[in-house]
Amino acid sequence: MISLIDYGVGNINAFLNIFKQLGIAANKASSSQDVKQATKLILPGVGAFDDAMQRLNDSGMREALEEAVLVNNIPVIGICVGMQMLAEKSDEGVKPGLGWIKGEVKRFDPATINHITKFPHMGWNDVNPVRDSPLFAGLETNARFYFLHSYYYQCADPADVLATSEYGIRFASAINHKHIYGIQCHPEKSHHFGIQLLQNFANL
Repeated sequence: MISLIDYGVGNINAFLNIFKQLGIAANKASSSQDVKQATKLILPGVGAFDDAMQRLNDSGMREALEEAVLVNNIPVIGICVGMQMLAEKSDEGVKPGLGWIKGEVKRFDPATINHITKFPHMGWNDVNPVRDSPLFAGLETNARFYFLHSYYYQCADPADVLATSEYGIRFASAINHKHIYGIQCHPEKSHHFGIQLLQNFANL
């Protein structure tokens, strides 16, 4: 069962609709018991880093989530702010992140971006895998995803970068360490590319 962490942040129903379309069992996890029954986990997120971390901390699920991921090695993917929450800290706030993949979240530097609308990075962009991964099976070339963010993940270990995109600079748009994944874009808004990625995650 793929469980989406329901802590009041992220469009969970959009994911559930895609998994229903794919014939893949998925549900909302809104309690520690729900988390313990999951075989895969999705941590969605939108909005500000500190607010998302506070909501997760207040949900009562963080302890069960950390046990599932760090002790029982349940595969997890963080999406958008959910990916940024995997970091140790963020320029966007003062609260510590989960720290599951070493690194920090940085704000884009406007001086590097020549677009009229500099922030946020919004719209379609290429996502280019930099190493082989089943998460990107069938998406190795010409994959485009929808983005909406002003901050990016800077991995402490370059080996944890799974894919990159460009917005003034080349940044990590997907990360991976062992069974922990993160993707900055919104697969639930990325049409057939996003559907393929979610199918791939289900197949891990």
